[in-house]
Parts: sequence; structure tokens; C-alpha cells
Amino acid sequence: MPSAESTQASAHEPEPGPVRPTREDEVAAAGSELIGGPLGRHALLGTSWWTPVRVVVLVAIGMFALGLVQKAPCYHSAWFFGASSQYTKACYSDIPHLYQGRGFADGLVPYFDKLTGDMPYLEYPVLTGVFMEVASWLTPHSGSMQHQEQWYWMANAGMLMACAAVIAVCVARTHARRPWDGLLVALAPAFALTATINWDLLAVALTAAAMLMWSRRRPVAFGVLLGLATAAKLYPIFLLGPLFVLCWRAGRWREFGKAAAGAAVAWLAVNLPVLALAPDGWWQFYKFSHDRGVDFGSFWLIWSQSSTEPPSTDFVNTVATLLVVLCFLGIAALTLMAPRRPRFAQLAFLVVAAFILTNKVYSPQYVLWLVPLAVLARPKWRDFLIWQACEVAYFLGIWLYLAYTTSGDAHKGLPTDGYHWAIVAHLAGTLYLCAVVVRDVLLPERDVVRRAGDDDPSGGVLDGAPDVFVLGAAAQRRPSASGFEGTAVEWGRRPAAPPEGRSL
Repeated sequence: MPSAESTQASAHEPEPGPVRPTREDEVAAAGSELIGGPLGRHALLGTSWWTPVRVVVLVAIGMFALGLVQKAPCYHSAWFFGASSQYTKACYSDIPHLYQGRGFADGLVPYFDKLTGDMPYLEYPVLTGVFMEVASWLTPHSGSMQHQEQWYWMANAGMLMACAAVIAVCVARTHARRPWDGLLVALAPAFALTATINWDLLAVALTAAAMLMWSRRRPVAFGVLLGLATAAKLYPIFLLGPLFVLCWRAGRWREFGKAAAGAAVAWLAVNLPVLALAPDGWWQFYKFSHDRGVDFGSFWLIWSQSSTEPPSTDFVNTVATLLVVLCFLGIAALTLMAPRRPRFAQLAFLVVAAFILTNKVYSPQYVLWLVPLAVLARPKWRDFLIWQACEVAYFLGIWLYLAYTTSGDAHKGLPTDGYHWAIVAHLAGTLYLCAVVVRDVLLPERDVVRRAGDDDPSGGVLDGAPDVFVLGAAAQRRPSASGFEGTAVEWGRRPAAPPEGRSL
């Protein structure tokens, strides 16, 4: 006699072909009226040139271009003729300022040539430094400094636009039956507003590509791309943590070993030459990360600015590390005790969000780290837009606060108390999205992806795999031939691959 779980699984059999958000998401359905209504038969079958991936990429490039237009007031004057105007117009970017400030205007080699001023060497990871150097090669080193900085920003913007296109493609193709979820990335307002503040999109693109490779069951390629992403920014390495616990639960040690080895080899291949030849320059990123004090966007800043005895940097480093470790342990426990093995994207989002929320700095561009993972973890328009609204509020809040602090006696902008409320808003938005993802883990029937009949489309070898190790209430279930009763195999069946159609 079939078990209750097996009976329930039959209700989750997926429909063939791509999932249409306008049929399952009321916000997507309402929004689609602006462009002609929900998807029809031809869009579903992919019989025209306008395949979902192509649409997503074109929309992403269009939104990125709008983000460039938003920076136009600074491009023409505010970066060069006044500190406060780049904040009142909310168009600040690190890129033009660091062209001269980090020696690119003088032809200095990052990590090898010492800088003048407070920062002895470039304070970015090696692969990001390479990205910045390539942009300087594309910049004419002639004419006025303003002209050179404009060229440098445009060269970086073009390279970052390519990264944005890669992110859109990867997210649209990671969940094979859900390509239209990529529109969440393409249309994310905070993504467009923060894309050219700094160089974070390089690491985000490599991480998105790594997620795609894992979903295609290519653990070595996943590891190599994740190692390269970690060579551009620290946060991608944290994805190996939830992957380790998921592979533990599913008994997929060989695949995890390949992924970890690929990541280690790729990271070492990028970093070892610089470490061997310029150790002081290589170490600057890690030294700066350790020594910097409490900074913008974090709850630590609220504490520091509201207290007569603000916490020391050493105290914040210690407690922040303890907090993030506790969060990681909680996510590991959730993974092993959940009634159904969580999806990889859900845990990837949670670990990165935990790192950001407990960190001593939560810069406005850090939202870029979360956007692709949030889309894969919780492709629900309402929740995504609530979070994005909080991030846009913070984007405006930080620039108005900096305008207030740099405008002298005029005090144009947002005072400290108002800025604290902006911090609370974007912390609350991230926590809200974390809460609904945790709820989906504990109540799999609420998960948008699994409700459509899939198991773990971003999980690669974990998709549809039986459990071999669980804890807590999950361990009380009766063992079956394929693992523990009620595992992914019995909750839902892996659907057949959709027809390829015409795609990029």
C-alpha cells in the first residue's frame, strides 16, 4: 500500500514544459498586463526568436542602461566639482575616485607598486584587482584627469554590463523549467541602482555561473568557478558550507570532493603568484578587512553612533565572527533536521545573508550578492519586491545621510536618526526574506519551486536523491529502500527536461 507521502507526491507531478509565473504568481500576472497580459502558447513553446532567456537578457541590459543614466549627473560634474552633490543626486560610485586614488592613473601595478597616502596597497582581492587593471588598460591616459576618470568609469561599466548579462543568463537557465524567474534579476531596481558603485558584479557573475554548473551536474566546473569568484570577493566560499551538509545528508561525498578540490585549485592558481611575488600587497585586502572599523549599513553602526562607549573594532570582529558561526551552525542543523532536504539555492541565500547581516559593514552594493540567490531561493514576486523596496529606501537613505554630513552648516539631507531608520529598513527586508525561505524549508508545500512539481533544480546530483543521514524528527521516519521515507524521491519526481527550443 502506498504511503501518505507517496500519495501526496502524485499531486506534485509537474506539468511538462517551462513554468509560467503569470499562472502561479498573482503579482506577476497583474504586472504582465503592462506588456500585453500573461504568456500565451507561442511564448511557452519557444517557437519564436523571443525565447525566455533572450527576453531576460535584453531586459537586464535595458535596466543596466537605466542605471547608467541614473549616474549621469555625477558623470558630467558631481564626481569632480563637489562632494555633497554626488550624494544629493544619489549617483556616487567608487570607480572614478579610485582611478587616481589607487594608482591606475599613474600606471602603478596593483599589489606590486606601493601607493602614497593612507592605503599602502590596493585593498581588493586579486581577481578584482585584475579586473580594475584591465579597465585601466582600456582608458586613454591623456587629457584632463576628469576626462580619464570618465573613460575609466565607462570602461568598467561596459565590463560590468557583460557581467550583468552573464548573471541574467545563468539565473534564467539554472532552474530549467523556470527561465522566466530571471526577470526578477533583470527588473530588480536595487540591482540597477548599485551595479556600478563598485566591482562586485564580477564575483556575482562567477557565482551565478558556478550555480548553473552545479545544476548541470558538473561539480568540477562549479568548483573552479566558485574558486575564481572567491578570488574576486570573499563571500562565495561560504556556499561550500551548505553544499557540504547537503551532500552529507544525501551521501554525495564524491561530488562534493570534486567541487571543493576545483575551488581550491582555482583560488590558489590566481592567488599564489601574487602571494609569492608581492606578499604585502596580497595581504592588504585581509588586513584592511580585519582592521576597518564599524561602517555603513550595519546594526553595529547604529550601536556605535547611539552609544557613549562604542564597541571597539576587536570586540566587533570577535562578536561578529561568533554570530555568523552560530548562524551557520543553525543553518546546518536546519539542513539535517528539515522534513525534506532543503534546496541548495535556499541554503546558499541563507548563508550569504547571515554573513552580511552580522558583518560590521553592509554596503549598498552588497545587495548584488543576494539578488541571484534570492531569485533561485524564493522566486515569488511579492516577497522579492518587498525586499527590493527596503533596499531602495536604504540606497536613498545612505546618500542623503552622507549629503547631510558633507554639506556643512546647510545640513542638506538625512540626519543620523533618519539614517538609522534606513538601516533598520534594509536589515528588516533581508530578515523578512530569510524568514520566508526558512518557512519554505520547514513547510516544503509552501515552496514555490516544489509546489510546481520540481525537487531541487539547482541541486545537481542532489535533485531527486534519497537521504542517507538525517537528524531530529526527520530521523524518526521509517527507512525505505531508497533512503528515509518522505525524502525528495518520494515527495516529488524529477521532471523530464523541457524541450530546448531556441535559446542563447
